Amino acid sequence: MKKRAKKIKTEVQTDYGLFAVVLESEPDMGGYMITVPKVPPVITCGRNITHAKEMAREAIELTLETQTLHAAEQAGRIKFTKKASLPAHGVAFA
Repeated sequence: MKKRAKKIKTEVQTDYGLFAVVLESEPDMGGYMITVPKVPPVITCGRNITHAKEMAREAIELTLETQTLHAAEQAGRIKFTKKASLPAHGVAFA
């Protein structure tokens, strides 16, 4: 019989405020996947609840900072002199 994933709604404190998050247990692989409903690009995971929340905090902060920088560049307020390259194993933010 397949184990059922358990969902936990909680909050994560970041440098930019408190964010509601949803942790979902990964019974087959172990650990937790975490999503942030108010910041849809954020999906991350962790070995346990504490680690998943730490990963979510970092992902939320990086996403908001990246979105802010991108908006400033689009508005002409800043100009990037060098774009980050995309590594073969993951995503880099430019």
